[in-house]
Amino acid sequence: MRAWEVPAVPTLPGKAPLPRIHDTAAGTIVPIEESQAASLYVCGITPYDATHMGHASTYVAFDLLNRAWRDAGVTVTYVQNVTDVDDPLLERATATNVDWQWLAEDQTELFRTDMSALQVLPPAHYVGVVESIQWLFPIVEDLLARGLAYRVHGYTDEQGVVHPDGDIYLDLAAVRALPANEAGYSWEPGQVSHMSREEMLEIFAERGGDPERAGKRDALDPLLWRAAREGEPSWQAGSLGPGRPGWHIECTMIARHFVDGALTVQAGGSDLTFPHHDLGSGHSWAVANRPHARHYAHTGMVGLDGHKMSKSRGNLVLVSKLRAAGVDPAAIRLAIMSQHYRSDWFWTDELLERAIERLDVFRRAVAVADGSDDSAALQALDRTRALLAHDLDAPAALDELQLWAEDALTAAERAEAGEGERIGGGALITDVLSARFGISL
Repeated sequence: MRAWEVPAVPTLPGKAPLPRIHDTAAGTIVPIEESQAASLYVCGITPYDATHMGHASTYVAFDLLNRAWRDAGVTVTYVQNVTDVDDPLLERATATNVDWQWLAEDQTELFRTDMSALQVLPPAHYVGVVESIQWLFPIVEDLLARGLAYRVHGYTDEQGVVHPDGDIYLDLAAVRALPANEAGYSWEPGQVSHMSREEMLEIFAERGGDPERAGKRDALDPLLWRAAREGEPSWQAGSLGPGRPGWHIECTMIARHFVDGALTVQAGGSDLTFPHHDLGSGHSWAVANRPHARHYAHTGMVGLDGHKMSKSRGNLVLVSKLRAAGVDPAAIRLAIMSQHYRSDWFWTDELLERAIERLDVFRRAVAVADGSDDSAALQALDRTRALLAHDLDAPAALDELQLWAEDALTAAERAEAGEGERIGGGALITDVLSARFGISL
């Protein structure tokens, strides 16, 4: 699957420090020690609706990490999936009377245009679940053969829906019983989220699980393979029979296909901490006897009018609609980056207005900062790099650049009055905003 065009990224003088980031599993800010090469997996969209601000916040946040690594001289392998077959997508296609494949591609293309407008660096590997099925199902066959997965019998639920024989689940008890590897690592559910079993059970069904499924050995066992149902798309998959992937396994296998060994960072929204990242880490342990990722990073939730922004609630602020209304994508991105990526926050008109005003200040400042002394701009670059290296503190880093911009405007006014000289560095700050923040002036 194609991604989107790569935006220009200027090369800055000097070299940034290696970033540190809050690791959800560790519960603290940790150094990311890879100095030569790193891998990043950010869970992608289920393409049944347009890109809302919660999506944009996640992809902009980890674009900052991607850019931080690159400015530190680190080569980055960035992988992202598209869940282009899943229950919500099929339900939306049925409700709107359109072909599910058409809906998936239409919304994926809209996502591409939103990401391009927001200057998000594209993944090197942008992979749909559908195209991964042929290298996914042999892994499920292997898990069955090793006794780490099991089939369940079909049944008819209380609504009269027939669930056929052949659904396949990961056996969490069997996975937990695997011996530690040579590095001393072993797996337990809750390693990423730090949730108790009671907490996991409480939210499992809310986030895509099926704890009440008849025949499961454990309510938390995740679905690996969904046997074919009438009216649903399915694929022939060797001894598994016709069907389609469950949840978690596709991200695990896509990451494994393109990255040799554990990911440097597995990232996504905080609502993916459990079950997706917790149970996905169990998949990797079962498949390859190694951790799925060295670090896990998560963004906070974005809300509107006091509620989390979500498709089910219908309170979405869509990037595409803001763009269609004439809002500069750079202002949208500035508004997002004015909030720390790990915080929960609310989108407001005032937040966007402040971002529009800040963008205007930057543009006016770099236009007049044409003096011979660029020392202040170089100092701003150093401070910006240090702040972004400390858990991607974009709000503080942008404040530093705004201080430079305000000084540049003041110096220009004084120079016009014959009371001093303009400061320099306008071209450098333009490059800093482009390279480190994805803001084109």
